[in-house]
Amino acid sequence: MLPLALIVKARGYEVQGSDRSLDAGRTSGKFDFLRARGITLHPQDGSGLTSRSQLLVTSAAVEDTVPDVAAARALGCPEVKRPQLLAELVNSAKVSIAVGGTSGKSTTTGMIAWILYATRRDPTVMNGAVMKNFVAGDFPFASAIVGEGDIFVSEVDESDGSIALYQPTIAVLNNIALDHKSMDELRRLFTDFVSKAQVAILNLDNDETRTLAAQVNHPNALTYSLTDTNADFSISDLITQADGQSCIVTEKSNGERQRICLQTPGRHNLSNGLAAIATARACGLSLREATTALMNFVGIRRRLEVVGTAKDITVIDDFGHNPDKIAATLSTLHQFAGRLLIMWQPHGYGPIRQMKDQLIEMFARELGPQDVLLMPEPAYFGGTVDRSMGSSLIAEGVTARGKNSQSFPDRATCGDRLVELANPGDVIVVMGARDDTLSEFAADVLKRVGEKDF
Repeated sequence: MLPLALIVKARGYEVQGSDRSLDAGRTSGKFDFLRARGITLHPQDGSGLTSRSQLLVTSAAVEDTVPDVAAARALGCPEVKRPQLLAELVNSAKVSIAVGGTSGKSTTTGMIAWILYATRRDPTVMNGAVMKNFVAGDFPFASAIVGEGDIFVSEVDESDGSIALYQPTIAVLNNIALDHKSMDELRRLFTDFVSKAQVAILNLDNDETRTLAAQVNHPNALTYSLTDTNADFSISDLITQADGQSCIVTEKSNGERQRICLQTPGRHNLSNGLAAIATARACGLSLREATTALMNFVGIRRRLEVVGTAKDITVIDDFGHNPDKIAATLSTLHQFAGRLLIMWQPHGYGPIRQMKDQLIEMFARELGPQDVLLMPEPAYFGGTVDRSMGSSLIAEGVTARGKNSQSFPDRATCGDRLVELANPGDVIVVMGARDDTLSEFAADVLKRVGEKDF
């Protein structure tokens, strides 16, 4: 909601809002940031709705029982969901780039944004995460960029089905994997998403996306792969390090080759980079322009973000929350030395019901023999969700598969256990989505291990 509010405000509209996190006293810095940009904030008690000329925009987390919704309906205010408003902005742009897929959307969006910005295309960008390249002293929450150019770049979400609303010029599809919906529904949504676009950017390394590419047979498809040299964009001569990676990118149509050095580690980030390069080429940039710009991309906040190191213990803050995202993070970290002490906070009770078996299988496969997984109860900010299935189901399942996993009633206890277990050489990974206070938690853990006596 924050980046959408910034974009609408920049286009000349008066923007006001409410948030249950504001009422609960959480993440005050983010709300101060909005106020400093002229956005008025109200308690979520209906007091912000005073005229039927106001348009109420709600996120998927807002139920009909929320007082703001009741007040809007009493006044007769028009209502739209967040993705409906975003789709209007995307679909009305002269050139629209919509980034979809189960994983990697925010990073790919940030990479595309930086390439276009660095090559003076002046895009408008809507991202679900903070793009570190655009962070400045008075602009710490850089998840939106408002440009004067013709290009609108946005990540788009399949979790609520709203991806069906978009009709982009360029559709980027990173991957398809089980997350919020059944695989059959995901296949249908993504097939429709790709089919409507003028250009489709498709990842051949993901089995589901490869199958979709063959079935849709889009006339203007550009494919990319880390392993298949028949893709339109492929790599060779890969060199990986703890703080990045380099390779040669080859464009099949003309045989051009460019070496790129990425500052972001992990094969998944290299795949995201190929998606961004293919998108840039679809926008008319040269391969050299795209790769040169991408080498200065420094990442997305809370994506394998190093909080710091103390007493030879490194703390990492990461957004991983579904099986694919978590697996990508753990796989990347296992390329380097150090036992992993993982605190994963599920981002809701619904995902545990939806993905319990897949999560257990993933952790059992990806955890090393010395690694430790700690889990508090899922993030919960109010509402009517069924909370009968909690973190203990995952922890018990992983333990039954022979790996070290424990669940605790709260996050504070997990923090105590992390500090107790930590020894020099360990890597502590704080993982989870939907809860901005996880970054504060990670910083506190770093401080405490720095004060620990060994």
